[in-house]
Formats: sequence, C-alpha cells, structure tokens
Amino acid sequence: MKTEKNNHHPDDLITLFNNCFLQSHNTILAYGEDEPIYLPATQQQAHHTIFFAHGFFNSALHECAHWMIAGQERRKLIDYGYWYVPDGRTAEQQILFQQVEVKPQALEWIFSQAAGSRFEFSFDNLNGSLEDYSQFKEAVTKQMLIYRGNKLPPRAKLFQKSLLSYYQSSTTWLQAAKIVS
Repeated sequence: MKTEKNNHHPDDLITLFNNCFLQSHNTILAYGEDEPIYLPATQQQAHHTIFFAHGFFNSALHECAHWMIAGQERRKLIDYGYWYVPDGRTAEQQILFQQVEVKPQALEWIFSQAAGSRFEFSFDNLNGSLEDYSQFKEAVTKQMLIYRGNKLPPRAKLFQKSLLSYYQSSTTWLQAAKIVS
C-alpha cells in the first residue's frame, strides 16, 4: 500500500466512497493490483467492487469517475463492458481511448479539486505513438467546465460533496485546482 504526497491517503477515499455508496448501490472501492478493474457482485463476491491500481490516490479517483458515469446496465458488466488495450496502443487505438476518457478524466479533475489534490491528464500510452494531446486536454477541460457548471451526474455530485466536506476546511475547491500538462 502506497500513500500519496500531501497526506492524501487512499484509505480515506475508500471510507468516503463506501459511506456514500455501499448501502445505496452495494458498491465498494478497494485496493487492486497492477491494472484497475470493476467487478460486479456475484455469488462469491457480495459487493460490486471498484479495484484501483497500486494503491494510488489518483487511480482511485479516476476509477470512481468511471463508475459515476456508468449506467445501471453497464454496472452489471465486468469493467462496464468496455474494451481496454494496454500501453503501446496505435494512434487509432489511442484516439478511441481518448474519446472514452474525456468524461472520466473531467470528473476525476472535479474530484481532485474537491480533495485539494493535484490533477494530471492521463494518456496511458507511454510505449505507444507520440501524439499531440492538446485536443484531448481541451476536450477534458471543456467537459470539466460543463460539470463544474452544476451539471454533475447525481452520484458524482454526492461524492464531490463528501470529498469537499472531508478535505476542504478553509479553501474553496476552485482555489485548490492545479492543472498539469
């Protein structure tokens, strides 16, 4: 289990998420291994479980964001029924990946702001083709501004309020935002 700098510990996110959604959605956030994954409940696993990678705080926020966007039917499927091509994607695969990542990264940004933590765009393709990611960053920024304009999905709004309540004592979440290219 690793902890992030600036006292943002994944255990706090697990507690906050589980307090928000265990009873209402039978869903928990939990430590995972190398790759994050969402597993719906089964007879062997009592709760729908969001596993985040390596104990990283930002990975947990990101995986929560995916869950917030997934509709009821998608939440019945392993990894919400999405495909995943690991690091080393072609340019075409990277474009598809980025299209799916706009809303989750925008929500992750909102959650990072609420927690007073640093948000970083994730291209998740270190061994793939080098691309100009300015359009992707612009799309994520535009979506984040839409969300920030009181258009958050209901579950995301509840989680944001929980993060704000826990992490923000004297600063506003807008002042806490940090953008990294």
